[in-house]
Formats: sequence, C-alpha cells, structure tokens
Amino acid sequence: MSARIHWAAFERDDELLRATQAVRDKGYRIIDAFTPFAVHGLDRAMGLRASRLTWVCFFCGLFGLVFMTWFQYWSSAVDWPINVGGKPWNSWPAFVPVAFEGTILFAGLGVVAAMLIRCGLIPGRAPRLPAERVTDDRFVLVVASAGAGRPPDELANLLREFGAVEVHEELEHRAQLESRDPSGPEPSSAPAEASRPEEAGDPVAQGEEGRS
Repeated sequence: MSARIHWAAFERDDELLRATQAVRDKGYRIIDAFTPFAVHGLDRAMGLRASRLTWVCFFCGLFGLVFMTWFQYWSSAVDWPINVGGKPWNSWPAFVPVAFEGTILFAGLGVVAAMLIRCGLIPGRAPRLPAERVTDDRFVLVVASAGAGRPPDELANLLREFGAVEVHEELEHRAQLESRDPSGPEPSSAPAEASRPEEAGDPVAQGEEGRS
C-alpha cells in the first residue's frame, strides 16, 4: 500500500507547534517531528500519550528493592550465617542501605534500557533524518496524508501558511515508512547497464572488430 508523505521544515519552534496543532485538527496523521532540541508542548500538539517509562521505573525499582533485600537475607541468614557480636543474622536495619542502592540501580538501568529499546537506538543503526539541518537549526514535521481524499496541495499549502520554508512530498510504501534511510542514496528504478562485449573480452566481438 502506498502513502503520500509530506515533510516540512520550519525555522522556529513556535511555527512548528502551530503547524502541528493545525495539521492534527485537520485530521492528518502525524508520523514524527524532528527538532534540534526539546520543544515544550510538542507532545501535546502531536497528541502523544503520556510516557509509560514511569511504570518501567517503578517496577524495576521494586524488583531491585525486593531482590537486594532477599539476597542479603539469604547470604547472611541462610547460606553463610556468621555470629557477629551476638547480633541476629537477619538484621533488617543493616539491609536498608544496600536495598536502597539496589532500588536506584535497577530503576535507572531499567529506564535507560527500555528507552533505548523503544526508540530503536541500537548500535549500528543508520540515522533516519528527513533533512540534514534538523540537527542544527531546522524543525521538521512529517505527516502522512494517505487516504485523506483531499486535494493534493491542501496539506502543502496548510504547512506553508504556518511558515514552512521547505515542503517536500514523497510517495512510498507504508512498510518502508519506518525503515527508510533518507540520508542514503535513492533506489534506482532503471535496470543496470549491461556490460559491453568488448569490455568483457568477448572473442566474437573482438573478431568482428578485426575484420572491420
């Protein structure tokens, strides 16, 4: 299935915010927004749900608390109990510092790992930037208008009304929408040029040249 993809570049973050809200109000599906820095309010303008990383942080921290508390009890009272000054083996107040540190450790590592996996930030992955200057001074909004049943220039004109300095349209398969690499070379639809017989050392061609 093919989709019409528009991406527009803006010079200011407030223009991006207004354009994002207007495009969403018109019923277009916003694919993503690329900015050189975090733009306050962009998530609400795009209609994104609240982040669920807080739940990941909570459960990872809870796991760290339970695991480190159990591990200290098991090591000091079950596996290798040692009588230290007549103190009880399961001295719970002594477990608090390590349990607290374990909670922070597991919560921090779990949130970072979940964010990297969810965002697809894995080593060796090619960058997917619609415009090179998006890492410098451009704010880019990517919108899909497939199946809208509207005039083809409506979305482009709407984006220009809010200050877009560049508006480009692409037609591509939906399956390639999330996997394409805009920085890479465009695929060519022309067949590869066949090698000439004389370049390949074809004896028949060379014989014909000799007779001519």
